[in-house]
Amino acid sequence: MTEPASPSPASSSPAPGAGAPWRRLVLSWVGCGRAPVAPGTLGTLGALPVAWLIHAWAGPWGLGVAAAGLFVVGWRLIDREVPGADSDPGWIVVDEVAGVWLALATVPLSLPWYAAAFALFRLFDIWKPWPIGKLDREVGGGLGVMLDDVLAGLYAAGIALIARAALP
Repeated sequence: MTEPASPSPASSSPAPGAGAPWRRLVLSWVGCGRAPVAPGTLGTLGALPVAWLIHAWAGPWGLGVAAAGLFVVGWRLIDREVPGADSDPGWIVVDEVAGVWLALATVPLSLPWYAAAFALFRLFDIWKPWPIGKLDREVGGGLGVMLDDVLAGLYAAGIALIARAALP
């Protein structure tokens, strides 16, 4: 008699949201996204201390690489936890974290520059100028959730670089 075939990895994995509280901790940035008011802003604020540590330890390129890695991780986790997401659930703030890290990677490690990058990122994340707003509406799933915030981070990074070049 032969043994029954073992289940494939895909069929043996838990259902979305089941048995993986660590995924929800990452997606909510250790609970920042569960705030009853302004979870995106709180998630962005929660990203700052970790960004500071990465920036101090690995430099701006290290922070940029961390942002890119978090983009991929966030995309995959969102697809796992919220399959077919066609909107950005408010409790998910890992997208804000990846986006603001991109903006912070372009400024010096100082409180005034971090505050400016934070403000620029939130401005573009809330305003959603073209093509951010278009992509936010038209791209679904984890990619769509992550993409608009990463673009807001790139817009903020561009303005920060211009400001750095213009200021003494």
